[in-house]
Amino acid sequence: MPEWESSEGSGEFLQLAWSMRNGSDIANFSELRLTAHSGTHVDVLGHVFEHYYDACFNVDTLELAVLNGPALLVDVPRDKNITENLWKKEFDTSYVGFMKDGAQWLVDNTDIKLVGVDYLSVGAFDECIPAHLVFLEKREVILVEALNLEHVSPRIYILHCCH
Repeated sequence: MPEWESSEGSGEFLQLAWSMRNGSDIANFSELRLTAHSGTHVDVLGHVFEHYYDACFNVDTLELAVLNGPALLVDVPRDKNITENLWKKEFDTSYVGFMKDGAQWLVDNTDIKLVGVDYLSVGAFDECIPAHLVFLEKREVILVEALNLEHVSPRIYILHCCH
């Protein structure tokens, strides 16, 4: 699974901590070890704003109503073909994401409350933090990253996003 700026990916993130084969008399017990930016995740205000981090603006402060409701899926084609290496372990800086001005336009001209993307960041690699700052600054847009949208067609859906 790709991991931010990693050529190795997330590696062995699921391990058997206790095994019935190796002496556990109760059960097999697995450990899952990932960074907060592995797999599908929500970016919270404290991710890019220190004062929000200090004020504990974390996933517990997100509005569930925004994470559950009508959603429009828009397909933004890449300028390259989709291959079997789409979910390769190496981080790919050529992913499609928002530039700062695109994020600003969306915030200024729509009532969108949630933006979800199918890679590790809503912001294009070259403007990753500026795009995040625009989306998160006013505490009105929730960001969901690394969605698996491979077999989902563009149309209106009802989104259910749990944290």
